Amino acid sequence: MSRIDDLISDLCPNGVEYKALSEVAGYSTTRVAATNVDENTFVGVDNLLPDKGGKVAASYSPNSAALTAYEAGDVLLGNIRPYLKKVWLASTAGGCSGDVLAVRINAGYADRLDPEFLYYLLSSDVFFAYNMQHAKGAKMPRGSKPAILKYRVPVPPVQVQREVVRVLGLFRSLEAELEAELEAELEARRRQYAYYRNELLSFSGGRVEWKRLKDIGTFIRGKRFTKADYDPDGVGCIHYGEIYTDFGNSATEVISHVRADLAKSLRFAKSGDVILADVGETVDDVGRAMAWLGADDVAIHDHCYAFRHDLDPSFVAYCMQTPAFVAQKNMHVARTKVKTLMMAGFRNVAIPVPSRQEQERVVAILDRFNSLVNDLSSGLPAELSARRKQYEHYRDRLLTFKELAA
Repeated sequence: MSRIDDLISDLCPNGVEYKALSEVAGYSTTRVAATNVDENTFVGVDNLLPDKGGKVAASYSPNSAALTAYEAGDVLLGNIRPYLKKVWLASTAGGCSGDVLAVRINAGYADRLDPEFLYYLLSSDVFFAYNMQHAKGAKMPRGSKPAILKYRVPVPPVQVQREVVRVLGLFRSLEAELEAELEAELEARRRQYAYYRNELLSFSGGRVEWKRLKDIGTFIRGKRFTKADYDPDGVGCIHYGEIYTDFGNSATEVISHVRADLAKSLRFAKSGDVILADVGETVDDVGRAMAWLGADDVAIHDHCYAFRHDLDPSFVAYCMQTPAFVAQKNMHVARTKVKTLMMAGFRNVAIPVPSRQEQERVVAILDRFNSLVNDLSSGLPAELSARRKQYEHYRDRLLTFKELAA
């Protein structure tokens, strides 16, 4: 960091200016015909990857004749569910859907703000936390375009920006190499885990009866609550989005709470219930399930269902991850803009029902394997998580500047 420190000492010893994003950049106002983009230049929110993973080629065509145009150097932000942290620094020109924001540096700052530096600012966890704080809607949170433009960014001398970009680029390259090695090992273990899970739950010998969900339990739909209802001192709750972003196969603790005075108007999952999400951005998200093993009842969102039954809850949740179950489930997902589970058909999906002793034996095996692969407190995932946190910490330090006094 000595080179950066030296530049700061020489060029801005008293601090740097902070500007509202609207002063240095804005949203693209230009348009491009859908016929002029292809799978590589069309960017919808679905082909932006979460956790700052960039983008992949689109798998579907635009649903409108004209799109928001973006240019090389624009920063593209997925504006639905900001907590997914979807962001990409455009390397080409193209068109994006209305759920993607194309942030473009203003002409007056073209020589004062480096596009990569702006990308790093808008891909920081600090920015995404700010974006979620101002997001609107509980069902499918959407970033507030006016609030995003009010986000304050540092504008140090361009020489400082470029040195920060250079250093972060080198650090990212090193981290990418190390992460690739860890990811490869972790993926191999996940494939091995999925293979044994699917084999254990296939019961291909035919000695186990398969039963429809509606014949072994009941579904209880949750009641609506919003972000405004959250209260750290309230009752425990589970939002549908947390099922596919924060929880694994089972959980004993919640991460969110809602106001206690709402309790009488809410619906609760009990210990042993399996909680499912009935909406999602993708078909894979819909129907994601987790076993609730906590001691206390937990409030569930109206886009969640509690499946109440007499089986081992972890066994049921594991069954709902298998290809056989997912293939059945996918037949009962409405493929609208927001994918939705059609419960009338979903209730007929069947799972194997061996003896309780066999259920518990399978769960014990899969829990041990699942912990090895997915537990962020140990093993390869912990090392991978530690490296990512190290990079985030280092990046945050490099992007934090003393503010110039007014």
